[in-house]
Amino acid sequence: MTETPHDAQQHFNTRVIHEGQGFDPTTGAIIPPIYQTSTFVQDGIGGLRGGYEYGRSGNPTRTSLQTLLASLEGGSRAISFASGLAAEDALLRAVLAPGDHVVLGNDVYGGTHRLINRVHGAWGVRNTTVDLGDHDAVRSALGIERTRILWIETPSNPLMKISDIAALAVLGHAAGAIVVVDNTFASPALQQPLSLGADVVVHSTTKYLGGHSDVIGGAIVTSDEELADKVAFLQFAAGAVSAPLDAWLTVRGIKTLGVRMQRHSENAQAIAEKLAQHPAIEAVYYPGLPSHPGHELAARQMSGFGGMLSVALAGGADAARHFAESTTVFQLAESLGGVESLIGYPSEMTHASVKGTALEVPDNVVRLSVGIEDVADLLADVEQALAR
Repeated sequence: MTETPHDAQQHFNTRVIHEGQGFDPTTGAIIPPIYQTSTFVQDGIGGLRGGYEYGRSGNPTRTSLQTLLASLEGGSRAISFASGLAAEDALLRAVLAPGDHVVLGNDVYGGTHRLINRVHGAWGVRNTTVDLGDHDAVRSALGIERTRILWIETPSNPLMKISDIAALAVLGHAAGAIVVVDNTFASPALQQPLSLGADVVVHSTTKYLGGHSDVIGGAIVTSDEELADKVAFLQFAAGAVSAPLDAWLTVRGIKTLGVRMQRHSENAQAIAEKLAQHPAIEAVYYPGLPSHPGHELAARQMSGFGGMLSVALAGGADAARHFAESTTVFQLAESLGGVESLIGYPSEMTHASVKGTALEVPDNVVRLSVGIEDVADLLADVEQALAR
């Protein structure tokens, strides 16, 4: 595979198609091949072609994805994993030791909280959840002995809270903490956390980056070479690598990321505005609405408001469950970020693991991942479901 030179002057929608995607020099194939191999022949002992030795330590298809992700997030290194939680786990183990402390938002993804609280917690890692919009509370939590990480998720899942990355990065760095931003909901098409002061970006590439609900993956991106080396070593030692086909599918999806995020955002804005006027809806959580408390911050920090929104049903839990089960274009399923529209009931689905904790999602909340279908059909679907 030929190398594509990095041109920092090229715009985002050019880089999603070309960065790390040089044509195959042997055949001229415009799409680089999938290197579906477990090992690589050596030119004599230790004579590695391109540095490739064994599939767990490296693969050209994975390198292609990592080159692309680093460029899109403005980092120097990206490491691709078998899942988003695998990426988070390797990062946490690279930074933390028993007795260390993590500060994270009180509305993070339930799987992230479960990983930090129950898996790493069993090995002596402590955590404090706070409202990241309350900077005094954040500063106080960061003052806890041996705080190593400030974990930010913005927009948050599922209540779409917007956190000030730049301001929180200042607070985190003043306390000597590494600042991590989960950029899954926004994607690099809409938000660039490293440019705002974050040290590390994490992704579930399963979602908007892959974009077609056909691959599981995760990644971290950073410009901290020492940290990247630690994470890469842990990946090699523990083995949570993305497979060649998964990496190739993710690259394939990223090629349309910019145009998809534009359509996701347009559709979600229209639905949010419509639902905000509906008598069955108690509240709409979408940063594109001027009524959203994080609207002005999101407008400064992001280049679009994204395709995710949540609604609270005035009729309570029964109404919420019935609504989630009554749509037809919006399909009832976990996950998000695909071209198709999905609907979910966080209390019993994506966030079931945090029921009974401070992170519990209200039981009248329904989450919508707005796809790129015709917006008229999406509007008609939510209207008929609410009418039921």
